[in-house]
Amino acid sequence: MSTYTNLPAPSPEQGLNRYMQEIRKFPLLEPEEEYMLAKSWVDHQDSKAAHRMVTSHLRLAAKIAMGYRGYGLPQAEVISEANVGLMQAVKRFDPEKGFRLATYAMWWIRASIQEYILRSWSLVKLGTTSAQKKLFFNLRKAKAKVGALEEGDLRPENVTRIATDLNVSEAEVIAMNRRLSGGDASLNATVGSDGEGTTQWQDWLEDEDSDQAGDYAERDELDMRRELMTSAMAVLNDRERDVLAKRRLSETPATLEQLSEDYGVSRERIRQIEVRAFEKLQTKMRELALGKGMLIPA
Repeated sequence: MSTYTNLPAPSPEQGLNRYMQEIRKFPLLEPEEEYMLAKSWVDHQDSKAAHRMVTSHLRLAAKIAMGYRGYGLPQAEVISEANVGLMQAVKRFDPEKGFRLATYAMWWIRASIQEYILRSWSLVKLGTTSAQKKLFFNLRKAKAKVGALEEGDLRPENVTRIATDLNVSEAEVIAMNRRLSGGDASLNATVGSDGEGTTQWQDWLEDEDSDQAGDYAERDELDMRRELMTSAMAVLNDRERDVLAKRRLSETPATLEQLSEDYGVSRERIRQIEVRAFEKLQTKMRELALGKGMLIPA
């Protein structure tokens, strides 16, 4: 959309600090104002309305992009890809669906960033199964969970636990960890100069200014997920619903042994019921989400 040619763009020469200061100048939109702008774009292709919707959400795109710091790629380019996803979201946003643009846009932003990362990592492109993509984007979180974020080569017990948690082989965990360990950026690595000193990764970990767009998106997303899950649960029979609730939705999950005794079947049968119920729930939630105009990346 040609209306986006005047958007501020991050660059190593400019410095990310200056870019962040620049995009904070754009005011956030009230719900009613956002609705009217979206209607103006949908009904009349009003480029000024689309431009305002994009600029008011540049902070959200940058915030999401900062969550992908650990892949050894220029942060300015990651933010640019996030902005591409934001533009696509604005182009497709339907204000009549009943949720905020931020909630809808965050799916497009993440999808755009992840596609860029996968394109940039030639080693990952050799294997792009859903399990490998899941490993690629979740390994750092899994390492943090077992207290191994700072490890080079993982200890055998951590490899085993991560492989089990992410449902991949131990060899895949070891190989991916070595690839990512070579590309991870230090929190003290510089990301450019803003003319008043050198900015480091750690400077971006916390923003003293509140991010209302991000807060709206997270709150709306949580509410929508709850609504989707409540509706999707109807696809399960009573036993599936009970097993899933006790195994995955309880603060103190029941063991396979406990449920096998309750239902008089084997532990393996309970495991099968749980897996099947979860798959049915995911499928139904995705179907309902798409019906509401939400994009769910693979």
